[in-house]
Parts: sequence; C-alpha cells; structure tokens
Amino acid sequence: MNQQFRGTGVALVTPFKNGQIDYEALERVIEHTIQGGLEFLVSLGTTGESVTLSWEESVDVLNFTIKIIAGRVPLVAGFGANNTQAVIEKMKQFHFEGVDAILSVSPYYNKPTQEGIYRHYMTLAEAAPKPIIIYNVPGRTSSNITAETTLRLAHASNKFIAVKEASGDLLQCMEIVKRKPDNFLVLSGDDFLTLPMLSFGMDGVISVIANSQPREFSDMVRAGLAGDFNTASQLHYSLLDIMNLLFVEGNPAGVKAALEILGICSKEVRLPLVEMTEATARKMQAAIKQLKLVNQYS
Repeated sequence: MNQQFRGTGVALVTPFKNGQIDYEALERVIEHTIQGGLEFLVSLGTTGESVTLSWEESVDVLNFTIKIIAGRVPLVAGFGANNTQAVIEKMKQFHFEGVDAILSVSPYYNKPTQEGIYRHYMTLAEAAPKPIIIYNVPGRTSSNITAETTLRLAHASNKFIAVKEASGDLLQCMEIVKRKPDNFLVLSGDDFLTLPMLSFGMDGVISVIANSQPREFSDMVRAGLAGDFNTASQLHYSLLDIMNLLFVEGNPAGVKAALEILGICSKEVRLPLVEMTEATARKMQAAIKQLKLVNQYS
C-alpha cells in the first residue's frame, strides 16, 4: 500500500475569492494536478492555509476534494496541531471515506522534547483510522524531529508509513534512509532539494510547485526515481527560477501568484499572509513564459 505514495504528491492550495473559499477554482487546481500526472494529492496542509480555515471550512474542503478526486488518485488529509488531544478529537469527527492516509505535523510552538514528540505520535497512532505520514518542518515548528525519533516511530508501529522531511538537513535524511524499515517511505518536503534527495534513496516529494507545474516536476521525480539523473537534472534546472520565486515572498503566496498567471485561481491569501507583490509577480510571469518556451507548450 505504501508504494502509492512513492513519487510526487502535491500540497494543494485553498483558493479564495473575496475572503471565501472558491470551490470552482479548487476543482480547477485538482484537475490540473491530476492531469499533470501526480501520484497523490494532499489536502489541508500548510500550502492549503489550513491554519486559517475554520473546522467547518476544513471539513467542507476535504469533502469537496474527495468528491472531485473520485478515487482517481490517493488522497492524504492534514490532521495536526500542537494539542495532541485536539488532533484526536478532530479525527473522531471525520468519516475518512476516500482518504488514504493522514499527514500530521510535529507539534509547533510548544517545542516538545524528542520524548514528547514520540509520545504525541504514538498516541495519534492508537487513535488514527488511517496510516500516518510524519511531517517534520522545523522551520515552522521550531522543533526538529531527529533521525533517531523518526526511526524510533517507524520501527515502533506499522501505522507510520512515511515521513515528509522538510528539515533541509541532508545528513539527517540519509540517516533515516539508511536505517528505516523496508516499507517506510522518506519523502522530501523541499522542492529545491528533491533532486539530490532522490540521488541517495529518498522516495519522492510532497511538493508546492506541483500545484502550478505538475507535469514538469513529476516528470523530474520519475526520472530521478528511475536513475535517469541527466533528464532529471535538465527538468530541475528548467524549474529552478520558478521554484526560487515561489518562496521569495512566502508560501503559498508565490504558488498562488503562479496559478493566477496560469488562469487557474486567484492569488488571494488570508491574513496574516499577503499577496505577492506586482514586481515579483512580473518576474514569475517571465519565468513561466520561459518554461513554456523551453518545453514547447502552447
């Protein structure tokens, strides 16, 4: 089962229009990514601005996403917080029909010890109705999950099927790859680093750029997984300017600007995030235009 999450997943954006969720645009994003060849989709992640959605909005977005996907690709749902019991209560309130796995971020703000992180995830594992992908993103949580803790979890319970590693620490990632259980996947959480991560045995990525450039990025990942690093490198460098611009003013402001340029959804975000500036958006438009020329798209 875990192999369905090998390759490219996308952390879907949540489009807004005049402060409300734009479901027509969300359907366009979902179709764009599925038609772009992605292996799986992720709803209610950081890129989806999940922390600014109410619980009712979160449920509506997830139900809508399940309906539009209609079983065509696997779906991962984000359920995480810095209150262990609150995560469990939210999981109890959702049906999980049409959801294949849970992405759960390490507790943020509290800055727990490694033992606290371990107990948090083991408690979730007992309650979770679906397999769990551990999400390590210390740049946002201010608390790294060490390789030792990730491996301890992976060996302690079959409920943990993967880790999304966004620490940017290649040595830490290598330690996990070296010592993980055979069926445990190690996924990149950094678009920039996915290519080198594939070279030492990681299994794929949960991506931001795959919202806007799903075909090119997933082709890069598939080439890397197949050992064709000549093709993978060419695709990586063709996307490098766009990847840089996606994050220069924060995520998801960058990728929403790219999606607006492509006519898929508005660049609108919710406070405290703000939209990409016009000056950077013009650079993004030029980079996307150049990519289309390189790949001979209409």
